[in-house]
Amino acid sequence: MEILAVFAHPDDETMLAGGTMSLLAKTGANVHYLCATRGEGGEMGEPPVCTRSELGRVRQQEMECAVSVLGGASLAFLDYIDPMVGTDGRLYPFTNDTDTLVKDLVEWIRRLNPSAVFTHGSNGEYGHPAHILTHQAVLNAVLKTHPSPPNLYSISANFENHPKPRIANQDQTAHLILDLTGSMEIKVQAALCHRSQHALFVRRASKQAGRTLSIPEVLIDKEGIHRAWPKFTPGERDPVFDMLAPLTVGQTVKKYKAGFQDDKIRY
Repeated sequence: MEILAVFAHPDDETMLAGGTMSLLAKTGANVHYLCATRGEGGEMGEPPVCTRSELGRVRQQEMECAVSVLGGASLAFLDYIDPMVGTDGRLYPFTNDTDTLVKDLVEWIRRLNPSAVFTHGSNGEYGHPAHILTHQAVLNAVLKTHPSPPNLYSISANFENHPKPRIANQDQTAHLILDLTGSMEIKVQAALCHRSQHALFVRRASKQAGRTLSIPEVLIDKEGIHRAWPKFTPGERDPVFDMLAPLTVGQTVKKYKAGFQDDKIRY
């Protein structure tokens, strides 16, 4: 199966969906990564690992490392420039020209002809405008790829007792929850590739814990997937869920548990 995974910045693929992406590769799927920007507006590390002018190149190399660890088949960039974070912490989208962005995405979908596309959730996880833009543009692009659009899935879907509700898309309930307890090593190694972002990864959780946490300590071991298009109905067979279900001990959320038994996902 050919799968296209579209993200706004380097590290989104790992921190928000590293377990999902690595498990897809484990099934034998060819996961192709497409990143809108090189994260030029992000942090440079503490202490800095590069200068501001070098950050885009460095973060590209970091994502190349992470994609390799996750078992990705390819990686490409759309060459949009990631805006700097505002002095008040405000975040920005990477373009106002959504028509061109959608056109770019349609070309990639037609070129790769994937059976499934993964991208950010409708809420942009924690409300990041670039993530919201990416979700909307990917959805529009998928719907334009007639006559047989691929299924569209969004990452970081919400579920009961989510380990980090701040990054869960509140408007998109998980149709499948992946329990990564036994397969976190790959996600950890992919996160370690993103050296320029390590301080950012641990800052909030360390402040809450009252001590400096390590990268493995801040990574979540459960990830939710929502099928954004076409609409998923309980009891329906889904090719991506069929592939992933045998690799996880997770269950669907209560809304979709009718007909399920024990801890095994059944359709």
